[in-house]
Amino acid sequence: MAGLLVDIIPCRDWFILILILTLGNTICHVNGRAFFVFGDSLVDNGNNNYLLTTARADAPPYGIDYPTHHPTGRFSNGLNIPDIISEHMGCEATLPYLSPELSGGNLLVGANFASAGVGILNDTGIQFINIIRIPNQLDNFKEYQQRVRELIGHEESKKLVKQALVLITLGGNDFVNNYYLVPNSTRSQQFTLQEYVRFLITEYKKVLKRLYRLGARRVLVTGTGPLGCVPAELACYSRNGECAEELQLAASLFNPQLVQMIDQLNTKIGHIAFIAANTNQMHMDFISNPHAFGFTTSKIACCGQGPYNGVGFCTTASNLCPNRDEYVFWDPFHPSERANRLIVQQILTGTDTYMHPMNLNTIMALDSRA
Repeated sequence: MAGLLVDIIPCRDWFILILILTLGNTICHVNGRAFFVFGDSLVDNGNNNYLLTTARADAPPYGIDYPTHHPTGRFSNGLNIPDIISEHMGCEATLPYLSPELSGGNLLVGANFASAGVGILNDTGIQFINIIRIPNQLDNFKEYQQRVRELIGHEESKKLVKQALVLITLGGNDFVNNYYLVPNSTRSQQFTLQEYVRFLITEYKKVLKRLYRLGARRVLVTGTGPLGCVPAELACYSRNGECAEELQLAASLFNPQLVQMIDQLNTKIGHIAFIAANTNQMHMDFISNPHAFGFTTSKIACCGQGPYNGVGFCTTASNLCPNRDEYVFWDPFHPSERANRLIVQQILTGTDTYMHPMNLNTIMALDSRA
């Protein structure tokens, strides 16, 4: 029978079958689904390691709880949100697009295009010098597809992208590292906060529409977190641990408008391509009642210095907590791995308070029957 199979299957299709069987332990097995990631430091898993930039997490104590116990470029003590989603999908973690290891069968798992410091706008994060801005991340996605076509052919490549899960995380830096970066910033002189939020939503819509044109059909879109409650902002603006009101207002304006924009896009497309993840509420649950989730504090970063450990960068000279699982925040801006795990649990199973119009488990169940 094996000999007959060789004769019946066209040569190129036989090559693809052998490739997939050979790489079976590498390829994601849930619905044959690849995973693509776009965005900023919350989801970057090492692209900035390959860039001349100050936005880096490639030195200890970053990665202290990663399986290798070494820094990887993730802005975390361990795994970040894309890693944990990959775990639940039964997949290997996606590699950074700039990694030399992203070739052959590793391409079929997907890729992480994210770059710490970026925002929706191209002028966000200019202080970091050399980062992969979102139009360039999408250019890289287009280039990625060409590489996959060369590996498995046009039709299989198109199918891989269409069936993939996509995660995009943008917006926080547009406030923290643009509008509020310095007093009287260029953008704050150009726009009132309400006008700026509308401008961001308009620009984000263009990003999502281009992502759709590039073939993405299931896209998780996260909102911003509670910007005024991160330790870095508490260190700047808080006297008694209260969140910074102006930044909280920014998040409260941005996130509902993002959901409205996503609904409009889905209506125009005629099916649910974009799913909103209310990461602001997910974070606020921990911040409002950290002890209910097993945390000892939601105000002090595990790694840092100054008030709330919120000043400067996390380095070997920083204060470092002995038990990262007790802290909502790993460093002045980023959640701990344990907080990330709780966030992913809401992405997977959360009600419409957290996921709109459906959670990831529902998406996976629907797509498995398609």
